[in-house]
Amino acid sequence: MHPSFSIIFFTTVSGAGYGLLAILGIYGALGLLPHDPAFAVVAMLLAFGAIGAGLLSSMLHLGRPERAWRALSQWRSSWLSREGVASIFTFLPALIFGFGWLRSSRDGIFLASGIVSALCAVITVICTAYIYRSLKPIPNWHNRWVVANYLAFAAMTGSFLFAMLVSFSGYDLAGVLTLSLTTVVIALFCKLGYWWDIDHVHAVSTPESATGLGALGTVRLLDAPHTSENYLLKEMGFRIARKHARKLRMIAVALAFVLPFLLTLAAFVVQGLPAVVCLFVAAVSAFAGVLTERWLFFAEAKHVVTLYYGRRLEAA
Repeated sequence: MHPSFSIIFFTTVSGAGYGLLAILGIYGALGLLPHDPAFAVVAMLLAFGAIGAGLLSSMLHLGRPERAWRALSQWRSSWLSREGVASIFTFLPALIFGFGWLRSSRDGIFLASGIVSALCAVITVICTAYIYRSLKPIPNWHNRWVVANYLAFAAMTGSFLFAMLVSFSGYDLAGVLTLSLTTVVIALFCKLGYWWDIDHVHAVSTPESATGLGALGTVRLLDAPHTSENYLLKEMGFRIARKHARKLRMIAVALAFVLPFLLTLAAFVVQGLPAVVCLFVAAVSAFAGVLTERWLFFAEAKHVVTLYYGRRLEAA
């Protein structure tokens, strides 16, 4: 598929926002968040800002953004609509949680709203993942690892945002760095599993199965149906050479996983400003790596319609 920066930005930034919101909700329900109004305001604004920026950027991908509200009515059949509905519902418990945190409340409503907002954030990320996971005509997306990857990446980027906030504020909250290290390892495992799967599982659909001529042998295109690439080939059959994909995968692994992991380990050793710098660079690196990975997620995916143009679904 042709990578669209608006969708890449949306899935990366909003995922981080939902990951941060879920972590804040869980920490709040466990009573581990500091009674600091300034920290509460900055943390909630960062989470809401990331979510809002991502959702607004996704509208740039629409031909008629002013009609985006109509998508909410199709929640019975559309994962895109379910994502929109879930994202709206998430704001209510999140606002209640943020208001309670700002007032240093510890009553049952505050604790419950933290858990509910975390649960809603997770559900929204799952809905986003299923927009792609549910598309059978795109084998790379109709994959068992897609939902796990979206959840793991949201948790990882959200945890780095949280660790960065905590380091800037000077607090020493329980398990923050351990959480970041754990989510990095889980996200790397999910990403490697996804790449192994798409590289080693043969495509179910082939030019032979698409044309019904498999009994006659290998099907080859004798003459192109167009003198130049049409819309379907540009949008549904974006091609990236295997050697370039390998390089970009290595870059994604280095930026999203290896460097943030090492910098977080360094933050265990150093104190003060050096630790703040390490965690800030780790968060920036993780975002750059996830953007690279998400570009590959779209670029390596091909629609089965390209079979009728003589292309196979395996990477070039």
